[in-house]
Parts: sequence; structure tokens; C-alpha cells
Amino acid sequence: MSDPALEAHEHAEHAEHAAHTGDPFIARVSLTIAVLAVMAAAASGLETLEGGGAITQSSEAVLAQDKATDSWNEYQADSLKRHMYEIATVTGTARAADYAREIGKDRQAQDKARDKAVEAEKDRDRLMKASAAHEERHHWLTGAAILIEIGIALSTVAIITRKSAFWFFAIGLGCAGTALFAAAYLLN
Repeated sequence: MSDPALEAHEHAEHAEHAAHTGDPFIARVSLTIAVLAVMAAAASGLETLEGGGAITQSSEAVLAQDKATDSWNEYQADSLKRHMYEIATVTGTARAADYAREIGKDRQAQDKARDKAVEAEKDRDRLMKASAAHEERHHWLTGAAILIEIGIALSTVAIITRKSAFWFFAIGLGCAGTALFAAAYLLN
């Protein structure tokens, strides 16, 4: 995997070297390459951060779901225990009063377990939503980086062929990449 900042620096150095030829067309295209390289590095760096954010949030959502599952299991265990005490109370055993107290304790324990489970499910949902937002931005930034990188390549072709059509197309791709870059954060 390449380092976007290093690539941007290399493109900027190549652009600076090409600009020293004295040809105004090459100087303008070289400047375009430098600008596109910085934009590509920014998009690639943020793309990596958003991908990591998506993974982190998703992992935390799984942990929240585990907490919810554990709490629901505790709720069910307390429910079964409470039902057993209710059966024992109905049978009229000598410990019926003790069992009645246990029923009250188990109801309280069930309420706490249910509240914990519901809260953990809310956390899970919030984390999954955050993960999805990171993933969405990651996709937009991937598209932006690709368009900008293609723009850099076409700028190089413009220098080699000295045809401005390639340069204009490269600028158009750079603008489209910039639009995707902005959309990643404006639409999410």
C-alpha cells in the first residue's frame, strides 16, 4: 500500500521540475498535477480514516449487542426462577413466605436486566448508524480519490502529448473528484 502524502510530495516535485522547462503550458499542467496530488492525498487519507471508523463502530456495535444478549438471558433466567417460586408458593409449602419475597426480588432483577438490555440495544443501533455513515463517506472518498488520480495521469499525458484536451479532461476529473470529496461530508 502506498503513502498518499509521499505520493503527493513526489507529484509536486515532478511538477516543479517540469515547470522549470519554461513552457507555460507545461507549467500550468504541472501546477494542476501538484494541486490534484494534494487533493488525492487528502481524499486517500480521509478514506482510510473513515474505513477505520466504520470498522471500529461496527465492532463496538457487536459488543453492545453481546451486552444486550447477556441482559436478555439474565432476564429470562430471572423469569424462570420467578415462575418456579410462584409454583412453589401455590403448592403451600412451609417456605411460601420466603418464596414470595424471592418473587419480588426476581421481578426487580428482571426490570434491571430489561433496562440494561434495552439500553444496550439503543447503543448498538446508534453505533451501527455511525458505522454506516463512516462506510458511506469511505465510498464517496474512494470515488473522489480515483477520479483525482486519473486526473493526475491525464495531466501527465497532456505534458507528454502537449495536447490541452487531456489537461482540460484532467481538470474536469479533478473537479468531479472534489465534488465527491465534498459530498462525502455534506450528504452524511
